Amino acid sequence: MNTIKGAPISPGIAIGKVFLKKTASKEISYAKAENAEEEKKRFREARTLAVKQVEEIYNDMLQSKGEQEASIFSAHIEMLNDTEFITGVESVLDDSGCSSEWAVKTVRDNLVEIFESMDDAYMRERAMDIKDISGRVIRILSGNENENSLNLTEPAIVVSDDLAPSDTARMNPELVLGIINETGGPTSHAAIIARMLGIPFAVCPQITSLVKNGQLLAFDGEEGTIEPEVNEEILKEYGRRQEAFNQKKLQLEKLRGTKSITTDGYEILLAGNIGVPEDADMVLKQDGHSIGLFRTEFLYMNRNNPPEEEEQFAAYKEVAEKMQNNPVIIRTLDIGGDKEVDYLKIPKEENPFLGYRAIRLCLDRVSFWKVQLRALLRASVFGNIHIMFPMIVSMDELLQAKQILEEVKAELRSEGIAFNENIPAGMMMETPAAALMADVFAKEVDFFSIGTNDLIQYTMAVDRMNGKVARLYSQYDPAVLRLIKKVVESAHENGIWAGICGEAAADNALLPLWVGLGLDELSMSPGSILRTRERIQGLSKTACEKLAENILSLKTAGEIEAVLKNYKRTDM
Repeated sequence: MNTIKGAPISPGIAIGKVFLKKTASKEISYAKAENAEEEKKRFREARTLAVKQVEEIYNDMLQSKGEQEASIFSAHIEMLNDTEFITGVESVLDDSGCSSEWAVKTVRDNLVEIFESMDDAYMRERAMDIKDISGRVIRILSGNENENSLNLTEPAIVVSDDLAPSDTARMNPELVLGIINETGGPTSHAAIIARMLGIPFAVCPQITSLVKNGQLLAFDGEEGTIEPEVNEEILKEYGRRQEAFNQKKLQLEKLRGTKSITTDGYEILLAGNIGVPEDADMVLKQDGHSIGLFRTEFLYMNRNNPPEEEEQFAAYKEVAEKMQNNPVIIRTLDIGGDKEVDYLKIPKEENPFLGYRAIRLCLDRVSFWKVQLRALLRASVFGNIHIMFPMIVSMDELLQAKQILEEVKAELRSEGIAFNENIPAGMMMETPAAALMADVFAKEVDFFSIGTNDLIQYTMAVDRMNGKVARLYSQYDPAVLRLIKKVVESAHENGIWAGICGEAAADNALLPLWVGLGLDELSMSPGSILRTRERIQGLSKTACEKLAENILSLKTAGEIEAVLKNYKRTDM
């Protein structure tokens, strides 16, 4: 069998026998229940036991790995205790007269569908967390609590169809040589745990049907290459890769505490993207110097009512305090488009990405939005919080947003509530309209943060989830790169800074271009920070400027990608 190409998730080399783990997927059928109250009691007891089990995982992780690693499971406990999750299941029991298993499955499927349909990779990966906690409750209800456990007795590569975060956490890292899963991505909690534990991880659809239990296999978690048939030549090659990887890891560890400065003295701030307060721990663990994007919509989702001011205040305060005085850029609510929230009752739209979303919704529902702004301002005295407005396309929108922010400041002053009077306010640059007007917007804000995911989508008029046109979605397209250049130049001409918080920020091939264009900040998944810092420290700003000039003269995405991927340190 030839080499299989999977998606790289967690770096490292694995060589060993396969431990095949297929999820026990007994189909849950609708079953009529005799007594809804009795079913509610069964559900409550199962949920209580599930919380106890996750608490045990949390405590194990806390003792063996530390608070940062355990924080993922405190989020799972919160999900299990969430009032909306509980009432959602109980409402299905009341309305359908079904079994508890069916009710949990119904709520799970609805939530998973919502999250998996999202364009934002981070939010899509939260579907796995919902599957994990729901699966645990269903197994308890069915009397099959241990059917998915991983009982390794010798070192092995775990090959699975649907590995949950709790599976990863309970593994003995001394016996897990690597993981290949059929689903998931780099921001899934299973992947995050694997990176924490230093376990190589790749994703490859249908992999469980391509290998057998006990067969010898080798794979590269950084390249995503999988060798299902291992011979002497492959063993030698992967042994060489393993030694090189170990040396590289030692080299990256030495970068902790250093700055991301080029050979000729140009510094870029490296930040982390987060979705919940616990994620800030990951940024600190990877030596990130700030939070470049806190997606606040996660606080609003998976519930029946919007979060109250105190709940939001506590979340923003927690992150601000964790980061001490380092910048924490908090994006105000970016809901709509692919992120649905039932209680907001947003009408169905033909083109939701072009419709009633993000700042448009907030400016229309001012009293609702002011709750978030109050919480943000109150939290600003506990750290270095920056406020960022999403999806601004016109000056009217920006001025209206700033005016509402000033109104909230005035309200807090009148109530004698402290806040940072000089809190920085910036905007996302994620549409061609915003980029083309960047020189005008720059006079009204304190910073720009370029959301490359949406900027590519809107510039190229392409849905990247549509296989028919996905090839047109490229972060190397010259139109997109020219807009980014204009945004950076406009920012600097007006004395403000510009960063990138989309997925392209951590693209190793694009990094010399970002240096050449003069970007001030790059915000990415925490696991990419040290690798990106190493690359920056080996680049010359002067050489990168010449590269950028050449890149922006090219006509196609293919040409640009080829030049960037061939740009080595020897070119500097």
